[in-house]
Amino acid sequence: MKLNIVCIPGDGIGPEIVAQAKKVLDKVTAVYGHEIVFTDILMGGASIDACGEPLTQEAIDTAKAADAVLMGSIGGNTTTSPWYKLPPEKRPEAGLLKIRKELGLFANLRPAYLFPELAAACPLAKGTSDKGFDLLIMRELTGGLYFGARHTEVIDGVRTAVDTLTYNENEIRRIAVKAFEAARKRKGKVTSVDKANVLDSSRLWRAVTAEVAADYPDVTLENMLVDNCAMQLVKDPAQFDVILTENMFGDILSDEASMITGSIGMLSSASLNETRFGLYEPSHGSAPDIAGMDIANPIATILSASMMLRYSFDLNKEADSIEEAVKAVLKEGYRTGDIYTEGTVKVGCNEMGSLISDRIK
Repeated sequence: MKLNIVCIPGDGIGPEIVAQAKKVLDKVTAVYGHEIVFTDILMGGASIDACGEPLTQEAIDTAKAADAVLMGSIGGNTTTSPWYKLPPEKRPEAGLLKIRKELGLFANLRPAYLFPELAAACPLAKGTSDKGFDLLIMRELTGGLYFGARHTEVIDGVRTAVDTLTYNENEIRRIAVKAFEAARKRKGKVTSVDKANVLDSSRLWRAVTAEVAADYPDVTLENMLVDNCAMQLVKDPAQFDVILTENMFGDILSDEASMITGSIGMLSSASLNETRFGLYEPSHGSAPDIAGMDIANPIATILSASMMLRYSFDLNKEADSIEEAVKAVLKEGYRTGDIYTEGTVKVGCNEMGSLISDRIK
C-alpha cells in the first residue's frame, strides 16, 4: 500500500517528535512492504514567520490531497513570543482551529492508558494506579464555544466579552454515533459528560445521546456532570470506557486524563472526519522551553502514528507492531525525563525514537 502523509512539524518540540514518528513509520513500512511518501507543510508560528499567517490556503489544499496528516505541536510562549501580540485570528492556534474546520475533523479520539511499567510515574494513589485503566475520550471538535460567534465591546463604559456556545442535534448525533461504535469494540460503556443541570446545550446533548443509545442496546449509557467526571477521573479512572463530551469539556478532561497516565507526553490523539481521513497529533503542547534540547518525549506522537495506521489505513497489524515496540522499550526500562524514575535508564528524544524503531518486527 502507498501511504501519502502530510506532516506538520509545527513549533517548539514539534519538529523533534515528528522526526521520531517518521523514523518509526519508515521502519514499519519497510518491514511490511508498504511505500510511504511524506510531504511537509507549515502551520502555526512557523507559518506566521514564513508566510505572515498561521495557515495558508496552499497548505490546506496540500493536506486535503493527502491520505492523512501527522502533526507535531504548534504555538510558543504566550507571554514572550511576538506571535501573541498579533490579533487572535493571526495567532498560531488559529491555524489549528482552521484546519480542523476545513478538513471537517469533528471527532477527536484521545485514548488514556496506564502502562504497568509507568505505574510509579502515575500521580494517583497507589491503590488506584495499581488497578490500571484504559479509557477513550471522544471529544466533539468543530462546535461549541471554540467555534461560536464571539465579540468584545464596550457597553455603558464597561468592556464586555461574549462567547457563544451552540450545538445542533446533527452535530451531537454524529459524535455520539462515533462514541457508541467505539464502545461496541471496547468494553461496551459510554459515559456522556455534560452540564445539563445548567446549560440548554447540555440538555439537548443529553436528549440526543439518549436517542442514539436506543440503537445500541448492547452498549450501556450513563450520564455524568462534567465537574463530577473531573473528580471521578482522579478517584477511579478504571470505571470509564468511552467518555463522550463536547469541545471545551473534552479539551479540559483529556488533559487531566493525560496526566494520570504518568505524563502528557504519553497521550496520542486522532481527529477524524466522516471518511477515513484523519489528523493525528500528540495531546501535549509545543513546550518551547525545552525545544532543541533532545529531551522531549516522542511516544505520544509515535502512538498517534499508530492510530493513523489503524484508523486511516486499516493496517491493524502494523499499528500493533508500533504499540508492542513501545511496550517493549518501556518494559526494558528506557525512559525520557518526564517519565523517569529511579532505577530506569534515561534517554533523549532521538534515542527513544531509535529504540522503538529497532523493535519493529
